[in-house]
Amino acid sequence: MSRFWKIVLLVIAVLVVGLIGLRVLGGGKNKAGGPAAAAEAGKDGGRDSAPVPVTVVDAARQDVPVYASALGTVSAMNTVTVSPQVGGQLISLNFKEGQEVKQGDVLAQIDPRTAQASYDEAAAAKRQNQALLATARSNYARSNSPEYRQYVAKTDLDTQRNQVAQYESTVAANEASMRAAQVQLQYTKVTAPISGIAGIRAVDAGNVVSAGTALVTLTQVHPIHIVFNLPERQLPDVRQAQQAGPVTIAALDRNDAHVLTDGGKLDVVDNQISSDSGTFRARALFDNTDNTLWPGQFVNVRMQLRTISGGVVIPTQAVMRGPDGEYVYVVQADNTVAMQTVKSGVEVGDSHVQITEGLKGGERVVSEGQFRLKPGSKVTALKPGETPAAPTEAELKAAAQQQGPGGRRGGGPR
Repeated sequence: MSRFWKIVLLVIAVLVVGLIGLRVLGGGKNKAGGPAAAAEAGKDGGRDSAPVPVTVVDAARQDVPVYASALGTVSAMNTVTVSPQVGGQLISLNFKEGQEVKQGDVLAQIDPRTAQASYDEAAAAKRQNQALLATARSNYARSNSPEYRQYVAKTDLDTQRNQVAQYESTVAANEASMRAAQVQLQYTKVTAPISGIAGIRAVDAGNVVSAGTALVTLTQVHPIHIVFNLPERQLPDVRQAQQAGPVTIAALDRNDAHVLTDGGKLDVVDNQISSDSGTFRARALFDNTDNTLWPGQFVNVRMQLRTISGGVVIPTQAVMRGPDGEYVYVVQADNTVAMQTVKSGVEVGDSHVQITEGLKGGERVVSEGQFRLKPGSKVTALKPGETPAAPTEAELKAAAQQQGPGGRRGGGPR
């Protein structure tokens, strides 16, 4: 190949490389000035600047009760195991298991014949000694009369007087024996020492029982106790509430679904704190007239310690948590949101919380949809349960124009 053709091929190669470079540089500029510029231009007028529909509620002011809650155990105020005080054959049981009995009701009957015989024997001995006493008194009175005293030796007179005293003591002993026999006779009727619910009987009629044999257990359920434990940090609040007046307590079911009874009062606070668990025991007293509470039952106890007057309350879901603590989104007058740091206090029911710092009553806060927000975002305020309105035709056309040909915002070529 001649030198001329070599120069021609070199020139052609340089031209080709130059054209390719120009094409590459031109395409980069086209990209930079096309979709990128369109995206930047559409940022302000597109989706990022459109108002975000959110649920907005007003921070309400209301009296907020402060509670202490714990798991409690229902316990009977009194539990008595009924046993006979004398032995013998059990003739009858005069109650039904599960029956509510009154104090003094006859629950069982022991064969009374042995006790009755002892009483009759003591009564007969008393009558015998009363007759001897009467004779001794007559003899002493006759011997001590003025007309006979000179004929009776002083020794005989002293003997008759002592004999009277002896028979008087014997009659007194007989009376004591009669009272003892009468008590034993009364014990053959086993009565209820308290009012309560009779449990399952421990022995059947016809058996021979001895003193102390358990017949049945009575449990007093009117009134009734609930015993529960609270952490030691709540002891000052509990004692302060006691000093302010009666402390009301409600008993709820295990799921806190509904209140079983709310007429309880704090009865007593234990005199020491457990070093093992760091808790102290307390006991509540309930009338339990409708038998809602039953001994051994587990319930949730809710004790009202005090009331915060005019507390600021918002839905719990409105409170967000970030690296710097809790915050809420507050809707301002121009329908933009601002991030507000807050501090939550006690829970109010199942869905609200009291705010102690950072929020005033009447301020509007976002309760739903706040995850799509950032400070300064425009919002469309909706009431709880309200849904955003459907877009109008004009809004749909404006959105379509913003999207441009091919569904791309800004309409720039790619």
